[in-house]
Amino acid sequence: MSLFGKKKKCCCEANYSAEEMKAAESCKCNGRIKVLGGGCSMCHELQANTQAALEELGINENVELITDYSVIASYGVMSTPALVIDNRVVAYGKVLKPNEIIKLYKEVRR
Repeated sequence: MSLFGKKKKCCCEANYSAEEMKAAESCKCNGRIKVLGGGCSMCHELQANTQAALEELGINENVELITDYSVIASYGVMSTPALVIDNRVVAYGKVLKPNEIIKLYKEVRR
């Protein structure tokens, strides 16, 4: 059940509750990479570092910044910024360097 029953528009233009958006089978864009956070400088830095890591790997994929707290809470994240790869929280509470992100990316997508 979503917070107050609200539906959110996903990046793939479908309407889902926060819990449904978290579930891999509910969203067409489950391969996406997301940074969860309130939009602070640390969140933007993690987003930029993630984009740099993807470029270094030769991957053309956008890094989405999620600032909706109901969606963030649905991932169980209590400390931001957090990095999500394929709907799996791989890091939270710190800004990762591009080389750390590359290592996590390879672990998740092998």
